[in-house]
Amino acid sequence: MKDIGLAFFRIAVSAMMITHGLPKFQKLISGNFEFGDPIGIGAAPSLFLAVIGEFICPILVIIGFKTRFAAIPTAITMAVAGFIAHAADSFGTKEKALLYLVAFITIALLGPGKFSIDKK
Repeated sequence: MKDIGLAFFRIAVSAMMITHGLPKFQKLISGNFEFGDPIGIGAAPSLFLAVIGEFICPILVIIGFKTRFAAIPTAITMAVAGFIAHAADSFGTKEKALLYLVAFITIALLGPGKFSIDKK
């Protein structure tokens, strides 16, 4: 039962994260690099990192490939969103980023379970 719960959790959370990453991915492949620069590395690199964290890595988490490692960039992306990009915003605004942060840290700590490519 634990492995079914881990699979359900990682797939559901990652699928929801992809809904935030897909528009950024589409923006990136269309050549539109307008994006925020919360950590001072430039808009294009920030967009590229957000696509990795919100689109590429959640796909890896869904299939359970290098799950613990793949959850880390997403957690970092959500930490930047919650603590830097939305630092001055109300808790209600940054709450979603913080919930995703907690979820992906949990996935990184617990792993994918046996219903994954990793099978751990």
